[in-house]
Amino acid sequence: MGTDAQTSVPEEIIFRSKYPPVQVPDDVTLPEFVLSNIEPYLDNVAFVDAITGKGYTYKEVKRDVNRFSKALRSLGLRKGRVVVVLLPNVAEYATIALGIMAAGGIFSGANPNAHASEIKKQVEAADAKLIVTDGSTHHKVKDLGLPVIIQGEDRVEGSIYWDELLEAANKANTDSIHENVHQTDLCALPFSSGTTGLSKGVMLTHRNLVANLCSTLFSVGPELIGQVTILGLIPFFHIYGLTGICCATMKNKGKVVVMHRYELRLFLSALISHQVTFAPIVPPIILGLVKNPIVDEFDLSKLRLRSIMTAAAPLAPEILNEFQKKFPGIEVQEAYGMTEHSCITLTHGDPNKGHGIAKKNSVGFILPNLEVKFVDPETGHSLPNNTPGKSVLEANNEYETNLTIDKDGWLHTGDIGYIDDDGDIFLVDRIKELIKYKGFQVAPAELEAILLTHPSIEDAAVVGLPDEEAGEIPAACVVINSKAKESEEDILNYVSSNVATYKKLRLLQFVDTIPKSPSGKIMRRVIKENMVKNL
Repeated sequence: MGTDAQTSVPEEIIFRSKYPPVQVPDDVTLPEFVLSNIEPYLDNVAFVDAITGKGYTYKEVKRDVNRFSKALRSLGLRKGRVVVVLLPNVAEYATIALGIMAAGGIFSGANPNAHASEIKKQVEAADAKLIVTDGSTHHKVKDLGLPVIIQGEDRVEGSIYWDELLEAANKANTDSIHENVHQTDLCALPFSSGTTGLSKGVMLTHRNLVANLCSTLFSVGPELIGQVTILGLIPFFHIYGLTGICCATMKNKGKVVVMHRYELRLFLSALISHQVTFAPIVPPIILGLVKNPIVDEFDLSKLRLRSIMTAAAPLAPEILNEFQKKFPGIEVQEAYGMTEHSCITLTHGDPNKGHGIAKKNSVGFILPNLEVKFVDPETGHSLPNNTPGKSVLEANNEYETNLTIDKDGWLHTGDIGYIDDDGDIFLVDRIKELIKYKGFQVAPAELEAILLTHPSIEDAAVVGLPDEEAGEIPAACVVINSKAKESEEDILNYVSSNVATYKKLRLLQFVDTIPKSPSGKIMRRVIKENMVKNL
């Protein structure tokens, strides 16, 4: 006969937001939600190209969302059909995405720099019926057998042209094919490597994104409506770029300064000339601002930047400290999210509303309407505060993998983290990135942070390489500055003097650059392959 102690399941430990729930409007679509209360702001600029200065007012955006939606229906797009958008960041991007959603279609953003075979996989997996791209990327989709809309001034034989389509929409009669779009309908199908490492489509409804925006924007006061100029550099095909930048800014009637590629001089010029006040960026850009001498070419007193936000990858504490020394007047915010659930935590609320600011180096507090728990990866039992475990959150998204959402509706993030006594969440590492050295877990982020404290190191990435004896060994690729005198051995010794024996780097290679995704995440698989080749 078994005892209760042996058979009982520990009580669930669930952490909730310290702020009251926010109301989510019923049966309003994402386009309706972000374009609501637009009348006082019709003449305000919504999107402007950082380089050319070409822009669109809210009046023009609303008009073109309606025109594109109407044009898509006249082309035969039906509710629930997928349109793949293969474009860099352009001033028309959000209009295209919202037009697809308003027509009842499903927007699926794709990376224009992806290989043609990767784009083909996404188009086929999504069962797309239409593609929107530009002249420079058309060759990657021309053999897929789907109609193609070309955005921009290029002309490609056999394609439909965006500008002509909008003009024709004024004359099209689509009353007979109008289909009601509901909040429960799918509106977006971003592709993410998620926690499994294989690219998959994440099915998001209008309500998913509206609810997430309500939570994310809970602390924005009326004094900020129409006042914020935000940098649109994070790729818009990434769900954070589309919802966290474009849609959130439209909801607050701010202006998005659109950049389609990163180059430090262009970036600084855009910040100054367009008087950007808020810049969501990735840690490699912050690293450049701290260490690259190009920054000294600019008169930083002309910056109107009040805050930056980093979200796509962990920010090393040492880099944060150096940034705050160099730019003391700029607030550094961090957020945490994933394609499956957009934003989950934020570090900064409005103190005037009684919303706090999370501790330095945390990813912030839980947003309203969300619940989070931390589980032991081995037992699956939930853990108390100050105990690192795998983070999971209450999920309200439908999507295709049971590996990520469990039978009780919890979304498994794949991250190791903990929550402290004040409700601030700290991330330790990704489960799939942890290196197992002789049974010991080694976090790449910890070793990368140590490497970046070395004055000669400009960038670094740590991965686990297979090893017969140890299982895996910690190995690093390091970018050193041109004046550095240190050898690879010197850097290995530097790290060894700062960590426990099992965490020591066993291999180090100097490289010119660290391969990163457009959203700033280190491409560890590519690094592993390159390091193995060079052994």
